[in-house]
Amino acid sequence: MRSIRAAATGAVILSLALAATACGGGSSTGGGSNDSPKELTYWASNQGASIEIDKKVLQPELDKFEKQTGIKVKLEVVPWSDLLNRILTATTSGQGPDVLNIGNTWSASLQATGALLPWDTKNFDRIGGKDRFVDSALGSTGIEGQDPAAVPLYSMAYALYYNKQMLADAGVDAPPTTWDELVAAGKKVSKDGKWGIAMEGSNPSENIHHAFVFAKQHGADFFTADGKPDFTNDGAVTAVKQYVDLMAKDKIIAPGNAEYAQNQSVSDFAKGKTAMLLWQSASANLKSQGMADDSYGIAPVPVQSGTPGAGRQVNSMVAGINLAVFKNSDNVDGATEFVKFMTSDAEQKILNTAYSSIPPVKAAQEDAAFNSPANSVLKDTLAQSAVALPQVPDESQFETAVGTAVKDLFAGAAGGREVTTASVKAALTKAQQQMPKK
Repeated sequence: MRSIRAAATGAVILSLALAATACGGGSSTGGGSNDSPKELTYWASNQGASIEIDKKVLQPELDKFEKQTGIKVKLEVVPWSDLLNRILTATTSGQGPDVLNIGNTWSASLQATGALLPWDTKNFDRIGGKDRFVDSALGSTGIEGQDPAAVPLYSMAYALYYNKQMLADAGVDAPPTTWDELVAAGKKVSKDGKWGIAMEGSNPSENIHHAFVFAKQHGADFFTADGKPDFTNDGAVTAVKQYVDLMAKDKIIAPGNAEYAQNQSVSDFAKGKTAMLLWQSASANLKSQGMADDSYGIAPVPVQSGTPGAGRQVNSMVAGINLAVFKNSDNVDGATEFVKFMTSDAEQKILNTAYSSIPPVKAAQEDAAFNSPANSVLKDTLAQSAVALPQVPDESQFETAVGTAVKDLFAGAAGGREVTTASVKAALTKAQQQMPKK
């Protein structure tokens, strides 16, 4: 999922759990219709460096769709800080858009509300078939064993972006491949107002993404096999501590990063304030901020040892954006046609090029435009060493609870507080107590 989003508040998250039969979309009747066949409302997530850039990317494509179909699409680009709350409010009120972007990690949680159109075989056939999409993207579209709640739109993976000159000036000849190497490189850079790596310490979702990967590398999960929270197992505690220690112990992250939640880490990297950045498909964002393509390199996210792969060598969550349709849309046919348009081979090339993401549609992904060295890192990661976040109904609550716990640990580290195994376990215990009781 694209970062800068903040998780929903506890009160609204709770409404998700209670809204299993709620409806969303444009119709207040509770069921879908085609009462308004000439218009659609589309909530798009903020993928570019600004909302205005997103509008410039999307509006020509929506105009193209209107010319082809006669259906006018009313566009609203919703900031990540508002998107989940807006969606959850729509699921309970029954008043929302026809089509919307959802972060793929939300798919299972939003599916549990019953508000989204299920993508069964019939609906997939209407957009060209399920087999058009790559398996890794389909793995983050809903609860296993159920029809997907959404259709993949953009695929992303984390990579390590590094400033070539800053590392060279510090005597680092190659991008780090392990966390020990990254810490060593970061310490060489972290002086004279420069820092080794940037993070978004106040962004619960960013925290979850990294904590999840660290946990996988320690052979751990945050949920048991039957979907119960297990936040305080030794591997999870070790993972969170290693992540926060990049600031608290290793001191290669500026303390001010504890307050970052709106892409400030990307801007710091683009401005040469930090030598490294962990981010999803950042090239377009960096270019929009004036960073030259040849001034930075892209490498796989480090692992504990060895090289990225399966099992303990996981180095990214499967990131991305899905398209969903509210089940009670008053233009169900038009909404389905819009999903078909947005996931067509031609549009997939246009949109994913604009956002430096990877098409989840097989034919588009194979296009030469996505065979650059940068995209090769992302494609290889998605194919070989990325794993979907838990596709469980409580995933949103997990992001809120654990992500906020990590946020608080970063805040303490920024204030000079020592991060101990005991303090991490206490924070994760508190987070687990906030999860819905079964």
